[in-house]
Amino acid sequence: MKINEIALGERPREKMMARGAQALGDGELLAILLRNGNSRASALELAQTLLSGADGKLTVLAGASVSSLSSHPGIGPSKAVTLLAAFELGRRLIAEDSSLTFPQITEPSAIYSLMIPRLKGLKHEECWVMYLDRAHHLLSSERLSSGGSGATVIDNRMIVRRALELHADVLVLVHNHPSGSPRPGKADIEMTARLKKAAGQFDIRLLDHVVVSDSCYFSFADERLYLSE
Repeated sequence: MKINEIALGERPREKMMARGAQALGDGELLAILLRNGNSRASALELAQTLLSGADGKLTVLAGASVSSLSSHPGIGPSKAVTLLAAFELGRRLIAEDSSLTFPQITEPSAIYSLMIPRLKGLKHEECWVMYLDRAHHLLSSERLSSGGSGATVIDNRMIVRRALELHADVLVLVHNHPSGSPRPGKADIEMTARLKKAAGQFDIRLLDHVVVSDSCYFSFADERLYLSE
């Protein structure tokens, strides 16, 4: 159905202006971002097709690439970029709000809640470090690397140097596993031990390394994996 065939009050833009964004479904919000359709389908129909191809999950769409979204009929690079920009803004908004929710970072669950908005749905690994003061207040959270689907590389000297610049006393390492299983591999364990040793030389403590997937996490501190030398 074309947009002009929908009752004026039920068209996505008009509906949003009259009732607010919360009144719209996922497809309607996507249609606003798409702006227009093509000769075969309206923006709303294109949006519904995208959702159907993602099993109705925005997480799947948010993790898509420009090329994969552009492969859908009626969705070119411009529309794909617009959608992914909106998803990224959403991640940053949630992460910004989350950082205010946890004035002190003391538990793995708080680390997970703070970082999952940045990492959920990604198809590649990213590694982040959280810099904390002695009382575990968050000073900064920064991305260290963004790579392929199964590898994370970090520079310990860069992490320690940044911690000294921020006067941070405590570090938390966080990275995601796109595979869905947060269980660390041998390389993850060895990487954590090296960072613990490097930071310890400057009296900076590694509080935890949390590996996250979309629905769960693994805490090195809980499992005491890096406590033995």
